[in-house]
Amino acid sequence: MSRRLVNLTLDTLEDLPRPCRQCVHWELDPVSAERACASGDPGLEKEAWVSQTLLEWGSCGKLAYVDGMPAGFVMYAPPAYVPRSMAFPTSPVSADAALLTTAKVVPAFAGGGLGRMLVQGVARDLTKRGIKAIEAFGDAKAGEPDDEEKRDGTCLAPVDFFLSVGFKTVRPHFRYPRLRLELRTALSWKSDVEYALEKLLGSMSPEKLLRPMPATSSMDN
Repeated sequence: MSRRLVNLTLDTLEDLPRPCRQCVHWELDPVSAERACASGDPGLEKEAWVSQTLLEWGSCGKLAYVDGMPAGFVMYAPPAYVPRSMAFPTSPVSADAALLTTAKVVPAFAGGGLGRMLVQGVARDLTKRGIKAIEAFGDAKAGEPDDEEKRDGTCLAPVDFFLSVGFKTVRPHFRYPRLRLELRTALSWKSDVEYALEKLLGSMSPEKLLRPMPATSSMDN
């Protein structure tokens, strides 16, 4: 199998799972998100958010492909670009960190190390921008049968995922703890871990990180 990471763009946005392409949980505040869903086309709001963030800040997501098939993705941005980030009881995100909003691996590709590969790709990107850490809000009850907030929970990665890729809890909460990964930690992962993943998945194509898009003051909204 061959694996590769690419930046999220308006073109690769189409490779997100359909529910995620239509989800504006993070991109809009709760009232605006409900209004967008009621209008019947939240995908346009999602596209507008990605476009604006790319133009003003640069790359805001990574997609992983296995043998050319979309296998997982992550999205991230400064908390100022993520209205929903202030709606959590463990807010706000630290001033020196970017917020990792969504992380998903297609079930057929789970267990192959793609989650860590995606997070490390984010770490490399953010380090080049001088950012010190990634923070995230995890869902401590993801997947539980008695979960009364399944709709919101699907937009948050489980706490166990973040812990498994090196995040540490910085503000505990019974449901939505805030976790943090120091970028120097993410970039110091042993090369033998990557080698083990190669052995697991077969020969791996060299990872090619795209250059961040140049900053500009224009907006596409």
